[in-house]
Amino acid sequence: MMDVIGFGALNLDKIYRVDKIPREDEEGFVKDVEFHPGGSAANTIVGLSRLGFKTGYIGKVGSDGDGELLLKDLKNENVDVSGVIKAEGRSGNALIFVDEKGNRAILVDPGVNDTIKFDEINLKYVSKFKLLHLTSFICKNGLDSFLSQKKLVNSIDMKISFDPGMVYVERGLNDLMEILKNTTIFMPNKTEIEMLFKEDYKKAARMATELGIEVVVVKLGKEGCYIYDGKDEVFVKAERVRAVDTTGAGDAFNAGFIFGYLKGMDLESCGKLGNLVASLNIRKVGARAGLPRYEEIKEILPI
Repeated sequence: MMDVIGFGALNLDKIYRVDKIPREDEEGFVKDVEFHPGGSAANTIVGLSRLGFKTGYIGKVGSDGDGELLLKDLKNENVDVSGVIKAEGRSGNALIFVDEKGNRAILVDPGVNDTIKFDEINLKYVSKFKLLHLTSFICKNGLDSFLSQKKLVNSIDMKISFDPGMVYVERGLNDLMEILKNTTIFMPNKTEIEMLFKEDYKKAARMATELGIEVVVVKLGKEGCYIYDGKDEVFVKAERVRAVDTTGAGDAFNAGFIFGYLKGMDLESCGKLGNLVASLNIRKVGARAGLPRYEEIKEILPI
C-alpha cells in the first residue's frame, strides 16, 4: 500500500521579490523573479515524498510548457502522477509577491485546475493509499473539481486530511460540511477556522470535532500551532528562524504533521515535526526549496 495522495490545484508559482506589497493605488518595484512548481496540496505531497513516503496526486495540467514543467517536477520528486490529467488549455499559475520581510500576496490564474470531473478520477488508484490530502481550488472556471472532491470523500474508505484555505472558507460552513464530516485531520489556520465557525479558534476546534473530525490542527503562524482531538489540547511553539519567504509554510507544516501522524507519533510530536519542517522551508525562496529530506532531519525527529 502507498502512503498519501494529494488532490488539489497544480500551479506554476511565479515569485516576484518586491520592495513592498502595494495597497490600493500604491506602486512598488520588482527586484527579482523566479519560477517554481507549486499548488498547496502538491507542495505537501512533495514534502512527504522527500520524507520518504510513497505519494501520488490527483490534478490537472494544460497542454502548455507550464504543464510539462509541473509534471516533470512531480516525477523528479518521486510522486506518482498516474492520477494527473492532461487537458487542452492553460495550466494554473500563481503570481506571488514577496517583500523584504518575507510577507506575501498571491494572485491565482486557475487555468484547467477547476475542471476535474469525478469520472476522470480512478477510484481503484486512489484506494491504494492510506490517506487523501485535500486542498482548495479557486472555483473561478467552474465547480467541477470542488464537486469531485465532495463526491470522492463519500466514495472511499480512508483517512482524509483537509486544509481548506481561505478560498474554501469563504464558501461557508454549509458548503464544506460534506468534506468536513469525512475529515480525519482538519488543518486550517487561525483566521480560517474562526471565520468558518464564527468563534475563537479554541471553541471552533471543539465545534469541528463535534462534526466527527478526529484531530483539529490550527496553524498559528510564528506562534506555532494548537491541536485538539476532542479530549486533549496541545500548544506547540514555533521554531524561531529568520523567514526569507513564507510561501508554502503551511503546506510544509502539513507535510511534517501528516508524516508524524501516519508514523504513530503523539500529537505534540506531530506538531513539533510540522513546525520543524515549516521552519526549514521558509529559510529559502519558493514553496518547496527548503523542504527537507528524511536523512537531513532523522537525527532530530521529535520522537
